[in-house]
Amino acid sequence: MMQKKQTKGLASLLWTIEQTLCYFSLVCLSLLPVAEAILRVFFHSRVPSSPGLIAHLLLVLGLLSGMSTTKQGDHLSIGLLHYVHNEKIKNRIIAGTGLLSVFIVTIFAWCSASFIKIGLSPWQIIGFIPDQVFALVMPIGYAVMVFRFARMAPLKGSLRLLLVPAVLLGTLCSLPVIFKLLWGFNLPDFAFAINDGFVAMADFLRAPVFILLILAALAGTPLFAVIGGLALLLIQGSGGEIDVVSNQVYTALTQNNMVAIPLFTLSGFILSESRAGERLVHTFQSLFGWLPGGLVIAAVVICAFFTSFTGASGVTILALGGILYAVLSENGSYSSKFSIGLLTASGSIGLLFPPSLAIFLVGATTQTNTIHLFLGGLIPGLILVLATIAFGIVTSVKTKIPVEPFSLKKAGRALKNSLLEILLPFLLIAGYFSGVLSLVEIGAAAAIYVFVAEVFVYRDIKLSGVVQVFKKAVPIIGGILSILALSQALSYYIVDTQAPYRFAQWMQRAISSKYLFLLVLNLSLLVVGCLVDIFSAILIVLPLIMPLGAAYGIDPVHLGIIFLVNMEAGFLTPPVGLNLFLASYRFKRPFLETARYVLPFLAIQLAVLIVVTYVPILTTYLTRFY
Repeated sequence: MMQKKQTKGLASLLWTIEQTLCYFSLVCLSLLPVAEAILRVFFHSRVPSSPGLIAHLLLVLGLLSGMSTTKQGDHLSIGLLHYVHNEKIKNRIIAGTGLLSVFIVTIFAWCSASFIKIGLSPWQIIGFIPDQVFALVMPIGYAVMVFRFARMAPLKGSLRLLLVPAVLLGTLCSLPVIFKLLWGFNLPDFAFAINDGFVAMADFLRAPVFILLILAALAGTPLFAVIGGLALLLIQGSGGEIDVVSNQVYTALTQNNMVAIPLFTLSGFILSESRAGERLVHTFQSLFGWLPGGLVIAAVVICAFFTSFTGASGVTILALGGILYAVLSENGSYSSKFSIGLLTASGSIGLLFPPSLAIFLVGATTQTNTIHLFLGGLIPGLILVLATIAFGIVTSVKTKIPVEPFSLKKAGRALKNSLLEILLPFLLIAGYFSGVLSLVEIGAAAAIYVFVAEVFVYRDIKLSGVVQVFKKAVPIIGGILSILALSQALSYYIVDTQAPYRFAQWMQRAISSKYLFLLVLNLSLLVVGCLVDIFSAILIVLPLIMPLGAAYGIDPVHLGIIFLVNMEAGFLTPPVGLNLFLASYRFKRPFLETARYVLPFLAIQLAVLIVVTYVPILTTYLTRFY
């Protein structure tokens, strides 16, 4: 009994240390860029070694948050498991995906250890800390994930012994990098022979293992593990070194621009955990409530605002769904069918507006000017918002929804109460587009701004409650960064083999018409959008289609916006549209019922998609002025 208590106490202590380091990294990532901006703008100075520190703090945050995401079972995955109702079968599938995750992540851990020894110099210093010290978080982080995937696998009794072969098999498949750990580049002859054997075996098993991994993804295996597994298989089968995967993870998580992802995610969660949503509802209700469909206008605008900050449409539905549903169906007399359909569809409607994380990722992935992408998304985004609002107004007029008289006093009071939240996007846009602040500094400024506003000005969140906000934000951050890191490794293989360019040449021979290509592209992306989360799609699918767009003479900004509008529609597309599952959960309605409610709004989004696809001037016009 005493030993159990000591073990539990040690586990609790380690968890506390892990969380503290994770939160500390996130806080430093918020403070350092702002300090850098202040020193640069006002004192023409800088924080010593700040770019390197910021980049390597992102590496630490990425692995620590990934560990937290694993512990809470929140890694992004395809949702087909929802359709399995037999608990016994479901548990077997979960156990199988758990064993596969243990196997793959074990290889990640060994690859990371080899990369630190072979790929990093002990003389490279970040501030006063050797680069290798920061990188140690990679093997440690993946080893902890192995342990947690093993603990979570629903295996009982003697079946838990299956976890041992999973770890041993992962270690066996890591022999090429383990040899490097032992001998460096001076490998003995038998090691070369074994390495050649692994290359031949991976090449021989490439097709069946590829199919197995795809099926595993559909069964619910975390997408980061599947993506990493594919990268390992393809790189090994082509004769490459599998620790390149860890090299690419390190590269992805030490890119300064990627720091904006956790910072804007944190900002969105602070807003969603405060009463900002209520204040904005009251403000827009008082401003537009006198118009036919005024409540619809308020709901759509607020959803767009929140989604642009969180980057994840699900956060908007979960955070604001309750209050907006009450305003629409209870106070506004709209039917449940209409209210649920509208809120489900509006959950992703802000992806085209600044400071959307999706657009940042598209810019970074395709090397396209981010400002051009934001300008390119403004008109299509406004068309989508206005089309949704127009449908709401028509519905309001047909069903004779009552309106409330306009009160200047009430509107002024509501506007004053939510002024800080309303000013936020304008301040960020001004800072970024004026060139005063960099992308990372904008993200840090947003996080500090909303923290000060919600904790010290509005006092919606107590200082002691900030930890709870971090607890909710970190698993999302970990899920996104885990996929981003492993997607970089898969992208490395795809680019190295010149697959996108060969595919583009084949497509040109198969389809000569640019307009037919755009139709095929849209149909394909709708399938991708309803199966894969937007971050994975951007990092894996978008690099494949960019050369295709270039081959058909499609502007990269136009192609990027087409891609994002498809992803928005994909969120609403059965059978596995993400927003459909989240709305079903949030509003406590059957999945098929929710899918039926959203059909009119899906039709609107598909109509807008067609317009945006075949009228390119809508996305390219504003880019001419910058």
